[in-house]
Amino acid sequence: MTEIDAKTVMKLREMTGAPMMECKVALKESAGDFNAAKDLLRKKGKATADKASSREVKEGKLFSYVHHNGKVAVLCEVVCETDFVARNEEFNAFGRSICLTAAAYAPTSLNRESIDAELVAKERVIVTEQALMTMKGKPQQVIDKAVEGRMDKFFQSKCLMELTFVNPSDQSDTRTVEQVRQELVGKIGENIMVRRFYYMALGS
Repeated sequence: MTEIDAKTVMKLREMTGAPMMECKVALKESAGDFNAAKDLLRKKGKATADKASSREVKEGKLFSYVHHNGKVAVLCEVVCETDFVARNEEFNAFGRSICLTAAAYAPTSLNRESIDAELVAKERVIVTEQALMTMKGKPQQVIDKAVEGRMDKFFQSKCLMELTFVNPSDQSDTRTVEQVRQELVGKIGENIMVRRFYYMALGS
């Protein structure tokens, strides 16, 4: 049996925010492979978030951020099931970081579903034409895969939930906003959603 030392468990907890016991179990299940344990915890968090997604959210908070130059501001609404969670520090840190993320990247939409369908269709036509030109002679399935890859990049640049989460306490954090949300739901056990946000830039 693989021996799991306390330092590794603590490191995994700090990185994922998952409870100590869940971190220890994940490390044991992955035979001590740190990255595999991290992926396992993310999958569990996603499963919990998917299960909780149908539960009603009536509580939450509004969060705001104004950049130091006074030219960029963000307002966002993050909701949860109970007022108790709305007062939770990790919930509040998540909300504040959502504002920082939006301020840093200036996304235009919350998620893929909220992007105008005509804009998506227009972009798909453009990237398809580009792929056909640059990949002439390639099998159609290869071209189709390239188109989907380029569309993914388009969505990732537009959607807040797909952006890299701005974590003030860990600048090397590579998780997306959605991954952090799922992990927070898995840890707290309540449905938590980013309902809407507004990005404002002076003169725009």
